[in-house]
Amino acid sequence: MRAIIQRVTKASVTVGEEQVSSIGRGLCVLLGISVDDTPRDAEYIVRKILNLRLFEDESGRSWSRSVMDGNLEVLCVSQFTLQCVLKGNKPDFHCAMPAELAQPFYNSILEDMRSAYKPELVKDGKFGAFMQVHIQNDGPVTVELTSPSSPTDLKQMAKQEKQQQRKEKTRAKGPAESGREKGSQRSRQDLSASSGAEGDVSSEREP
Repeated sequence: MRAIIQRVTKASVTVGEEQVSSIGRGLCVLLGISVDDTPRDAEYIVRKILNLRLFEDESGRSWSRSVMDGNLEVLCVSQFTLQCVLKGNKPDFHCAMPAELAQPFYNSILEDMRSAYKPELVKDGKFGAFMQVHIQNDGPVTVELTSPSSPTDLKQMAKQEKQQQRKEKTRAKGPAESGREKGSQRSRQDLSASSGAEGDVSSEREP
């Protein structure tokens, strides 16, 4: 599965003369589903869309908050052309999931996203229609996201995410607090040694 995620100040979808949906500040997501995609791919994409830190915090620090942190909106648009393979100069879309299978799959992605977030803040276009997507990109900020191609890739990415989360927690604590933790650990080790945990050294001393 492939997603193009854009941070926007506003975005909308129009079909003919009718505006189907619109959002204010948040994310516009163009989503391409492949023939090989599974619910695991959908789970990964939904989690990433909702947790990517593409927004600033109250103090103006960039890349600090997700769309959920800011209570912002998400506009999803199904776009099978993201699964394009070029044959010379001609696009080929055999890698895209057929519409009759892709529509229920896409709807399930929207349901998962609304369940994980706030239903009223997740909008979408009109599946299979010829749409005009109006995007006012903020930055510009655009991120391309592809779901892992195999279970091994997924495990590796999950491991990297956990490592990154640990690093972020350490940075958030600051050097002073981290130093206190290290000092506390050393104190516990010293106490353990003096209490005989590694052999009662006090018994070797004269009374």
